[in-house]
Amino acid sequence: MTNWIGHPTAGNLLGAYLRDRRSRLDPGALGFSAKRRRTSGLRREEVAQRANISPTWYTCLEQGRGGAPSADVLNRIARALMLTNIEREHLFLLGLGRPPEMRYQKDQGVTPRLRRVLEALDPTPALIRTAIWDVAAWNRAATVMLGDYGSLPPDQRNMLRIIFLDPRIRAAQDDWDSMARHLVGMFRVDAARAGAGAEAEPLIDELCRLSPDFRAMWHDNDVRGAYGEVKHIRHPTLGPLAFEYSAFAVDGRPDLSMVVYNPATQVDMRKIASLIDMTPISAEITLG
Repeated sequence: MTNWIGHPTAGNLLGAYLRDRRSRLDPGALGFSAKRRRTSGLRREEVAQRANISPTWYTCLEQGRGGAPSADVLNRIARALMLTNIEREHLFLLGLGRPPEMRYQKDQGVTPRLRRVLEALDPTPALIRTAIWDVAAWNRAATVMLGDYGSLPPDQRNMLRIIFLDPRIRAAQDDWDSMARHLVGMFRVDAARAGAGAEAEPLIDELCRLSPDFRAMWHDNDVRGAYGEVKHIRHPTLGPLAFEYSAFAVDGRPDLSMVVYNPATQVDMRKIASLIDMTPISAEITLG
C-alpha cells in the first residue's frame, strides 16, 4: 500500500521497522522456546505479550492498519523490543510523527570524543553542561574567560549557582539583571524539555533561599530562547569583550548540551589566545 505520491505509507514504514527489530531478538534469551520457528527472532504474539498489549492490535500495527498508536503503546513496544534511545525516537517518529518525551538521564560523564571537541575549539570558550546546567567539562579558554571550574567542588559547578551567588560574575556583566533574567528563562525551558523537573527542584529551592534576585525572577515564570544578540563581559585582565553565544544539542545525549562563546572579533580572539598562552592550567582543570 502506498500513498498518492507513490511512497510507502507511515503505517508500512512503522510495520517494517517493527518486523526488523523483532527479528533481531533471541527468543531463548528472553524465555521463549527457540524450537520450530520458520524465521529468526520473536513471534508477533511474543512481542505483544512482552508489551502487555493485544496480539491483534500489535499485528495491525505491523500490517499498517488500525490507525496511530498511543505514546503509551509505543513505549511498551520499545521496552519489549529492547530499543535503544535513538531506536525508540525513530519508533515514535514513524508511529506518531514526533519524538518521544525526554527521559532524563543521570550524569553519565563526558566521553573522550567530546573532550577533544572542546579542546579543538580553543581559543573559543566552550563547555558541556547537563540539563540542570551543571558544568560537566570545559576547555582552557572557558577557564581563563568564564571561571576556574576546576577550583570548585563538583557539586558547586552549576551555571545558575555561579551566576547568582558569585559576586565576581555579577561584576563582570555589562547588564547582569538582563542577562540573569534571560538565563533563568532559558533554564526553565531546558529543564522541562529534558524531563528534568524533579532533578532541578533542589537547585531551584536552594537558589530561592539564597538569592532574592533568583527567587523573584523564577516566580516571574518567564520562558526564553537562546541569546540572539552579542554577549558583553568585562574581563579583569583583558577588559571589555564581546561573544556570540550558541548552545548545541549533543548527539545521542539529550541530557547534555555544548555551549560556545565565540569571540565576536578577531581582536578579541587574539587577546584570549594570548592569555591562554600565559596561563598555566593543569590537565585536570582543562578537561574538567
